[in-house]
Amino acid sequence: MDFSTIARSVLLFVLAGICEIGGGYLVWLWLREGRAVWIGLLGGLILFLYGVLPTLQPKDASFGRVYAAYGGVFFALALAWGWGVGGVRPHRYDLIGAVIALAGVGVI
Repeated sequence: MDFSTIARSVLLFVLAGICEIGGGYLVWLWLREGRAVWIGLLGGLILFLYGVLPTLQPKDASFGRVYAAYGGVFFALALAWGWGVGGVRPHRYDLIGAVIALAGVGVI
């Protein structure tokens, strides 16, 4: 696998993570914090895009492998979102766990 394929896969993982977390956050705002219904609908549309992005991974990548690798990326992005948007600074063990998860992604 060449560098451009790996870079494209990483970019797709990051975009999928932003869509999953961002879309879920918009649905959260709608249902839990009483925001307008259009915010929830936008969240649903973004979550749909999250479902599409993994299909753009290389043709020889299986569903299970793609989602397993994505899981590690999701951990790190969720912590970053919580810190950047929610103002909750990750603990040392959160960061250690994210590094371990990302190492697992590298192995997969």
